[in-house]
Amino acid sequence: MIRSAPRLETERLILRSFEKSDLDAHAATLGNPDVVRFIGGTPLGREDSCRRMMSGAGCWPLLGFGIWAVESKADGQLVGHCGFFDYQRELEPAPFDLPEMGWIFDPSVHGKGIAFEACSEALAWADRHLDAEATWAMIVPGNEPSRQLALRLGYQQIADGNYREERCWLFRRLRPEASRTPPNR
Repeated sequence: MIRSAPRLETERLILRSFEKSDLDAHAATLGNPDVVRFIGGTPLGREDSCRRMMSGAGCWPLLGFGIWAVESKADGQLVGHCGFFDYQRELEPAPFDLPEMGWIFDPSVHGKGIAFEACSEALAWADRHLDAEATWAMIVPGNEPSRQLALRLGYQQIADGNYREERCWLFRRLRPEASRTPPNR
């Protein structure tokens, strides 16, 4: 059983477990109206940001996957988070029995390829370690940057959905054949 996020590194980033000291930066990002515009619309305070941080970290021992804190190697700053979860969404159509991928990044790194770099590394990990044929993502219409990121990551838009009485787009990404573990013979 995985107890916490495995440490992953890219050229510019470290994907790691959340630490208590991440709360201020995490709360600043989730408190930004531009960031939460497509994820509920209401900026989060410190308490709710803390709950979200602990929820993402808590997925690891319960599910074997979860959320990574994403840190910039250049300055050690928390720039966002990404990863996988299963929040048992009450979604129409019913969600897939697969890990959901999500990402949130601070506006200071938007347009710099940081989200793509971090999410690509998380997906490479999932392709090697998760026993799932695919992952899925949900994006609110109008969030064109996230839609473009999903497509660039290899997700395909497969359906429109309804989540909490709001329309959403559903995406799925199949695990590449090359990364599948051959069956035991």
